[in-house]
Amino acid sequence: MGVCEKPVPRLPAQRKRFLLVVSIVGNWNSESDCACLPLVSQVTAKTAFLFILPQYNVSVPTADGEMVHYHYGPKDLVTVLFYIFITIILHAVVQEYILDKISKRLHLSKVKHSKFNESGQLVVFHLSSVIWCFYVVVTEGYLTNPRSLWEDYPHVHLPFQVKFFYLCQLAYWLHALPELYFQKVRKEEIPRQLQYICLYLVHIAGAYLLNLSRLGLVLLLLQYSAEFLFHTARLCYFADENNEKLFNAWAAAFGVTRLFILTLAVLAIGFGLARVENQAFDPEKGNFNTLLCSCGTGASTGASRAPSAECPLRPGWQPGSSRGSRVTTKTEW
Repeated sequence: MGVCEKPVPRLPAQRKRFLLVVSIVGNWNSESDCACLPLVSQVTAKTAFLFILPQYNVSVPTADGEMVHYHYGPKDLVTVLFYIFITIILHAVVQEYILDKISKRLHLSKVKHSKFNESGQLVVFHLSSVIWCFYVVVTEGYLTNPRSLWEDYPHVHLPFQVKFFYLCQLAYWLHALPELYFQKVRKEEIPRQLQYICLYLVHIAGAYLLNLSRLGLVLLLLQYSAEFLFHTARLCYFADENNEKLFNAWAAAFGVTRLFILTLAVLAIGFGLARVENQAFDPEKGNFNTLLCSCGTGASTGASRAPSAECPLRPGWQPGSSRGSRVTTKTEW
């Protein structure tokens, strides 16, 4: 006589996603230990460093001796993959211990809650990126010597902090793709978020692979500064709908930063690289200083809009409108 087996209940999809995020947050200490454990043994340390540290280091002779610099290669994908997982853990920690606690006190609707989480994560990222990028730009002397943005092109050899910054930037924006699933982003919001995620990936990877890392650092510093103001203003609006002063500050900063970005891109690409002696297309040496590449890079920089310009801000307000004016189209939160 057969015995009837009790069917195993299946967890709904939302429950599975919740358990996945909880397991990541609850076990982040164990995951960090697993990442550091291979460094203890000499047998596995070499493989572990492939994931943790930038690869392709070379010794470059200088007036003070030799300095270790880096160039890019296929092994960078392994390092980026490792930091994607690190970023997912940090994302979950910020969400669990900061954003969720604040949103519970604000009693936001589902739509506002989704946008609050988006802006909250981006405020943390943009603030840390602005501080980090500013430190790199100052210590490398790119602000005090603007000519260094295009002189001695191609900039094949990168300092450690420059290469590590780019790898972490690529890891963050790549991690944002699976986060659309983990955060249960509304279907209406996915195309907009995919648009600015892909824009950042294309421009950051382009600056890295075309050896325009110095120019890319300065442009990212300007771009992230304006984006930080925007998402800070949106968070303040969620806390107090009468607080609109930061939107006006962002509108002014947005225009100034876009003007500087376009001016600097034209100056560096249109005039600086055009006067460099080496005008040949040579991928083996990392030289992409041709008219076609310059036109494509300049056009993509000028044509792409800032992600905040595509975001709905608050009902009845759009970038460029006068203070207090309303638009006829309905803006959905």
